[in-house]
Amino acid sequence: MLALLLWSPPGLSQSDALGSAHGRALELYEQGRYEEAVTFAEKALVLGEQEFGVDHPNTAPLLNDLGLLYKTTGRYAEAEPLYERALAIGEAALGPDHPDVARGLNNLAELYRATGRYAEAEPLYERALTIAEATLGPDHPDVATRLNNLARLYRATGRYAEAEPLYERALAILETALGPDHPNVATGLNNLAMLYKATGRYAEAEPLYQRALEIGEATLGPFHPAVANRLNNLALLYKATGRYAEAAPLFERALAIDEAALGPDHPDVSRGLNNLAELYRATGRYAEAEPLYERALAIIEAALGPDHPNVSASLNNLALLYRATGRYAEAEPLFERALAIGEAALGPDHPGVAIRLNNLALLYRATGRYAEAEPLLERALAILESALGADHPDVAASLNSLALLYRATGRYAEAGPLLERSLAIREAALGPDHPDVSEGLNNLAVLHLATGRYAEAEPLFERALAIDEATLGPDHPNVSRGLNNLAEIYSATGRYAEAEPLFERALAIGEAALGPDHPGVARGLNNLASLYQATGRYAEAEPLFERALEILEAALGTDHPDVAVGLSNLASLYRATGRHAEAEEMEARAKAIRAE
Repeated sequence: MLALLLWSPPGLSQSDALGSAHGRALELYEQGRYEEAVTFAEKALVLGEQEFGVDHPNTAPLLNDLGLLYKTTGRYAEAEPLYERALAIGEAALGPDHPDVARGLNNLAELYRATGRYAEAEPLYERALTIAEATLGPDHPDVATRLNNLARLYRATGRYAEAEPLYERALAILETALGPDHPNVATGLNNLAMLYKATGRYAEAEPLYQRALEIGEATLGPFHPAVANRLNNLALLYKATGRYAEAAPLFERALAIDEAALGPDHPDVSRGLNNLAELYRATGRYAEAEPLYERALAIIEAALGPDHPNVSASLNNLALLYRATGRYAEAEPLFERALAIGEAALGPDHPGVAIRLNNLALLYRATGRYAEAEPLLERALAILESALGADHPDVAASLNSLALLYRATGRYAEAGPLLERSLAIREAALGPDHPDVSEGLNNLAVLHLATGRYAEAEPLFERALAIDEATLGPDHPNVSRGLNNLAEIYSATGRYAEAEPLFERALAIGEAALGPDHPGVARGLNNLASLYQATGRYAEAEPLFERALEILEAALGTDHPDVAVGLSNLASLYRATGRHAEAEEMEARAKAIRAE
């Protein structure tokens, strides 16, 4: 929120003009019309400098306001000198230990954090906290704010064990100072819940998110934008744990609140659109997701300009949808533009740039352009190790991506150590029972499976499945993946009787969680059909292969690589049953798709 001016207008025409410009900037900011607000904030600063002088304490809040607007619109290089000037004015006029100086330090630290300059942000957050504790006492609500900010930096850099006691202390301060039902207490609950969610402690996060929502509804009313934020957070937890049917109405209600309270073109509305679209994408409802992504992108571009980092994120989301549905030619320019925006706005070494590099590389990998993918993945890994440290979970994810490229190109000896390091990082940072650890176990086990090391793969698959069932529940799509993987081991070693019930349960979970027409269901059908074929049950296999192919063609289009796999599977069955003409037709279609 923009600061209120720290002066009383003396009634001069110029002061009237200053008050009017500042008031209009505030009004436009609250409406999400940030680019328009900048014009009035710039005017207010010019008038303020004329009225008070460039180094007057009353000029500092005007500098902070314009700095905030520049930061909000992604103009970080322009925001920084304004924040620095405001801080210098405050220190000179008020002394280095004044609470207002702490606010100035916090503003500059927030800018550093937004641009990935974590090492520069940390001492500013720490100094702001020290000032607040010394001047206001250790139990003041402003101290809680400073604790939350420092904890958020720790969370961003994977220092979860350091973040947790700060979040807990901040929450305790707020509950004592403001009462258990204050909106700021809801914020403290939300922050701690986010930490729990990041570390896979979903059962601990849920009651905190729920209580934060209840406080918001009781104190602010059911239609307040802050309530929309709480609904989104709880829905994201439900989505993470596969409770899609519970997540959807919360996302929908949050979006409706933001549209009604803020207007249909407010940037916060784009957040709700993206969240709902992500849910649709996760459940294979691609046709419903696409217009939401497109509308979110249009809102962000109009509100923040075409070169804002949030535009990069929105482009990335739409490109992921295109990639998921095999529309690679449409996805590529969006990924490239998202990367270019990120590099220009955040600098070439920001963790967000690493994410964009990774996504473009995965597109290259999906289209067989391995030589183009590899340097992008290597650069992404280098950025993350430098920015976040060698033991951050995001580094583990990056190692995993590079290892999967090596695996895809048959470089198993190079893939293995990366997968092992990735798994070790996740276990150390997130604990042995986090879903990301399950993913790491699965990836390492798949490598063992590919190299015929079945005895080493099996216990990894079993442990991964146990983790997912315990943390996500027995009906989560990840459990379906784990069942499929373990069944693959059983099939590969001729243990078909053990594999069959796992494939069947995996398919049932997928159909229930994702819907009967999701591409993931097609993969489950293919797996079970392949088992039937391997055991000579051709009549049972055929309708499953056929249904799988129909799903893939409907969901992904007739030219998607996964459709080629489905065609090849059906062709194999036709060959096995002597229907060679039908097999040749399927093989020709599959070959044509792969040639593209």
